[in-house]
Amino acid sequence: MCNSIGHNVELDKQTEVLMSELTHFDQHGNAHMVDVGDKKITHRIAVAGGAISMEPETLQMIVQGGHRKGDVLGIARVAAIMASKRTSDLIPLCHPIGLTHVEVDFSVDEAASVISCRIRTETRSQTGVEMEALTAVQVALLTIYDMCKAVDRGMCMYDIRLLQKSGGKSGDWVAPPL
Repeated sequence: MCNSIGHNVELDKQTEVLMSELTHFDQHGNAHMVDVGDKKITHRIAVAGGAISMEPETLQMIVQGGHRKGDVLGIARVAAIMASKRTSDLIPLCHPIGLTHVEVDFSVDEAASVISCRIRTETRSQTGVEMEALTAVQVALLTIYDMCKAVDRGMCMYDIRLLQKSGGKSGDWVAPPL
């Protein structure tokens, strides 16, 4: 067994089993883009969500439309849609896919001083849209942060995760409650 760069490392049995489950690695542990050429084209949906907490004054500025840079949630919505369409440019082994629908929803919890984001992505493709939904959530929340950081650098993004997916060989999946 050799660990130097440029030489193949013999994998133990446990690692081989793990690597066979991780589809972005070949039998030698090298990263590769998964071949989806033989997969059926199906209607695929993914829903992801996350939240950003902030000072109450920052939330009021957003809700009342008093931000000098403009409509924070409107701009975050457009940023999320743009990000979903560029996911394969950002995630190295992610397939470029044609999205057929992207829906961005924000909900405001004034008592907790939190904005929640929920993204639904859809395609008719040979591979899923989970990465597009998750990327869109991250960029939406980052856009809110970027637009408001001058007044509140302590904003915190959290609970970013896949909420559900449907379609494809693996079928439907729903996240357990937090």
